[in-house]
Amino acid sequence: MLSSMLSSAALAADTNQVTINKPRQGSTYMFELMKLALSYSSQPYEFVANAETLSRRAQTEAVRNGDLDVMWGGTSTQMEQDFIPVRIDGYRGMMSLRFMLIRKGDQQLFDQVDDYNDLKRLTFGQGRTWADRDILESAGLDVVTAPKKASLFFMLDGERFDAFPRGATEAWREAEQYSHLDITVENGLIISYPLPTYFFVNKKNLTLARDIESGLEKMLVDGRFDEFFYNNDRIRQFLTQADLNNRRVIQLDNPLLPKNTPLHRKELWLSIEDLKRGMRQYGGYSG
Repeated sequence: MLSSMLSSAALAADTNQVTINKPRQGSTYMFELMKLALSYSSQPYEFVANAETLSRRAQTEAVRNGDLDVMWGGTSTQMEQDFIPVRIDGYRGMMSLRFMLIRKGDQQLFDQVDDYNDLKRLTFGQGRTWADRDILESAGLDVVTAPKKASLFFMLDGERFDAFPRGATEAWREAEQYSHLDITVENGLIISYPLPTYFFVNKKNLTLARDIESGLEKMLVDGRFDEFFYNNDRIRQFLTQADLNNRRVIQLDNPLLPKNTPLHRKELWLSIEDLKRGMRQYGGYSG
């Protein structure tokens, strides 16, 4: 546990101000989760956002050099070496589910995809530096890359590849955002591979890392994690749109997953059945 890394000197030296990357509009889930986790701390925290929203690469450098205290995103061995990882997936495994953006006239092509061998006949778009790219390529799939995410929507529309796998809270929102293009969300498949979303803290800020982890652990015990998760507007919207009862799941390995990933802690991860039960419990879902 992170608490074992702390010393009394580190505790005394740390401050309560947390500098973060400015969240994108509509993408505040992880920030709000961190605030809630830190509300369990005996000391108050305040948050300061930088002026502009940084790319993942720029955020990584900013946390490394101390301009930011914390960032969040998909894990990797390199990230866990460079920063203090809080190994509790903020999305409880939900972002391991990938839903594909496709061209509107191509659904019939995907209706014929039932297994990994069928996937190998397709081409996929990904960001050049994304972990997803490495995972798909490690699985032997054909991947076309671009340096900027926005380019990928136009490349899909222009038939540069067949599908653009997106996270659970991204696919429908982006299909709407780019509704002027000939793209939509594929309606029958899920590609699944473990890709936890963690908080990554500057190595000098041990207290912050400990307090985030401690707060998340307490939220798992007292039920506030589930309550926060299922009452989030974007997650509720996803669960009503995704039609989980009528999707085929193709599982891929993630050979890049760090060895210390706590897959053995079942309470940290929600299966598709867990997601459906949770929404029935918290209302708004009848699937």
